[in-house]
Amino acid sequence: MNNTEINNMRGRPAIYDNQDILEKAQQVFWTQGYTATSLEDILQAMGIGSGSFYNAFKGGKKELFIETIRQRRTAFDDFQKSVSTSEKPIDLIKDFFRSIASADIRIHKQGCFIVNTVVEMAGLDAEIESEAINILKDVESFYTSTIKAAQEDGTLKNQTDPILLGRYLINLWNGINVTRRMYADSQELGPLIEMQLAVIN
Repeated sequence: MNNTEINNMRGRPAIYDNQDILEKAQQVFWTQGYTATSLEDILQAMGIGSGSFYNAFKGGKKELFIETIRQRRTAFDDFQKSVSTSEKPIDLIKDFFRSIASADIRIHKQGCFIVNTVVEMAGLDAEIESEAINILKDVESFYTSTIKAAQEDGTLKNQTDPILLGRYLINLWNGINVTRRMYADSQELGPLIEMQLAVIN
C-alpha cells in the first residue's frame, strides 16, 4: 500500500503531506507575507485548483499558513540533531550565526519566515502568532540547555544564567533578521555578529 492510499484511508488528502507543494506555498508566504498573499497566488504556486485546495485545507489560507509554519520545524530539528551530536556544540551554534553574514542578498531581504510571522501577526491573529512564537521559544530552550551543559563541563567560561544567555541568542536571531535587510553585506554583518557572539565564551 502506498502513501496516497494510506492517506486516503485516513481521510487526509495526500497533498497535505506533499512537502514539495507545501514548500512552494511557503515561499510565496515568505516573500509576500500572509496578508498580501491571495488565494490565487497560492493556487498558482502550488499548481492545483481551488477544489483540491479546499479538500486538503478546509480552513483555507490560514490552515495552510499554519502548516507551512510547522514545516519550518524540520530545519530546527536538523540543526538540533547536528548540535546535539557535536563534540563542540557551542562552536557549532556560533558558526551558524556566522554563516548568516555570507548568505546572498535575496536571503537577507527575505529575513526569517518565523520572525517575519511574529511581527506581521502581532495584534492581527493570536493563533498564528502563537504558532510562530512557540517555535522560537523551542529554539531558545534548546540554546539554554546546550549552554547549561557547556557551562557544567567547563567548555563555556561565561557563567551567566543559561536562561538569560539562551534568550540573548534568540534575541540576536530576531534582531539580525531585521538588520540584515538594512546591511545585506557580509563585510558589514560579519563584524557585528562577531561582536555579539563574544558574549558566548
